[in-house]
Order: sequence, then structure tokens, then C-alpha cells
Amino acid sequence: MNKVILIGRLVRDTAMNTAGNTTVCKFSIAVDRAYKKDGEQSADFISCVAFGKTAEFIGKYFSKGSKIVIEGEWRTGSYTNKDGQKVYTNDCVVNRVEFGESKKESSNAPSAPDDDFMSIPGDIDELVPFT
Repeated sequence: MNKVILIGRLVRDTAMNTAGNTTVCKFSIAVDRAYKKDGEQSADFISCVAFGKTAEFIGKYFSKGSKIVIEGEWRTGSYTNKDGQKVYTNDCVVNRVEFGESKKESSNAPSAPDDDFMSIPGDIDELVPFT
């Protein structure tokens, strides 16, 4: 079984292209390692590629620094570059994607107070019929 689940942040904005009638989105994410070396967090930088509607979704809603959850499969490949050297590739081919945080959490601006709550008057004990 070849299944990969990654949670990380986009290293840079996505690169969108088309191959025939298919949209292709290439990007890299930084995924924190589970351990710290010498007290400092380290990360792996993983190349990802998505196709079709998934690629369009990522290109529209994610940008540099966005936290992303990816489900996909690992692909290895190779090609010969223009200098005649064989280049090996490792990519996560994205099958499914989710937001890793809410829009509010991802914004760098300070959050506004929640207006969903009513203010409680100072003399609440006098207003409550039971105590």
C-alpha cells in the first residue's frame, strides 16, 4: 500500500500549469520532524504535485505559509536533463487536500473580539432569580 499523509506549510506560492486539458499544481511543503536536534526543530521539505480539480483548489485557496493537510501517494521517477545527467525525483502526488487551520488562525492580523457573546452586566447576582 502506498499512502502518504502530510501536514505542513507551503514554502512558497504554488506554480500552476496546464498539461493538455489538465491543470497541474506544483508546490513544496515544510513538514516538522517529530524530534528536535540540539533543542531546535527541523523540517523536511517535500515536493508535491496535484492534478485537475484538486490542483485548481490548491492554487485558489493556498499560498506561501498556509498550513495544509495532504493525502496522497509517494512517487519516484527519473529523467535525463539537458546535460545528459540522470536526475531522480521524489514527489507526493496529492489525491486529497484539507485546510490545516482556519482562515482566522492563518491570518497574521490580530483577531477581533468575538461578537457572538453578550456582555454580562456587573450586577448579575441581582438579576439571577436563583443563587
